[in-house]
Amino acid sequence: MAGRGRAERGRRSEILAAANVSMRIDPLRPSDWGDVRRIFLEGIASGNATFETEAPDWETWDRAHRADARLIARDADAVASAKTPFSVLGWAALTRVSQRRAYDGVAEVSVYVAAAARGKGVGTALLEELVRASEAAGVWTLQAGIFPENAASIAIHEACGFRRVGLRERIGRLNGVWRDVVLLERRSNVVGG
Repeated sequence: MAGRGRAERGRRSEILAAANVSMRIDPLRPSDWGDVRRIFLEGIASGNATFETEAPDWETWDRAHRADARLIARDADAVASAKTPFSVLGWAALTRVSQRRAYDGVAEVSVYVAAAARGKGVGTALLEELVRASEAAGVWTLQAGIFPENAASIAIHEACGFRRVGLRERIGRLNGVWRDVVLLERRSNVVGG
């Protein structure tokens, strides 16, 4: 098991080195909210990341997300400047899918990457670390609902062990337009037997 973890970290380092990204994954703190919110707003603006149309305030976001699995990817080399004003490259977090006790080990995944950092392995690194954090927290099933148009996000989830469960047709409306969502899930090999 330890060898597998080293191999995964090595692969992630190779991906990031190829993309010239030096980053570290840290726990998300309240002081990171400004950057997290900015990246969330970029996702909202894309029209293919979420049904949300505005970012909540910190208190609302904090209540909605599990405290035991919140991560940010930080550019380890960034110095705030006009050229690189932000060091946070992306974030990932989990939400409960139900208040029922039977579903305590099931969580929904959120992964957002800053527009300037997309395609550089940040999303994969965040999701891999989120999987590890979720298992450490006793989560046995992760699920994600992704717009079919967001092919990059679907590919990242599948690369991290998620499988397509189905297509939820016309599940919700965004700006007056009915949208489909691809439902993916990942069952832990470590938690829940």
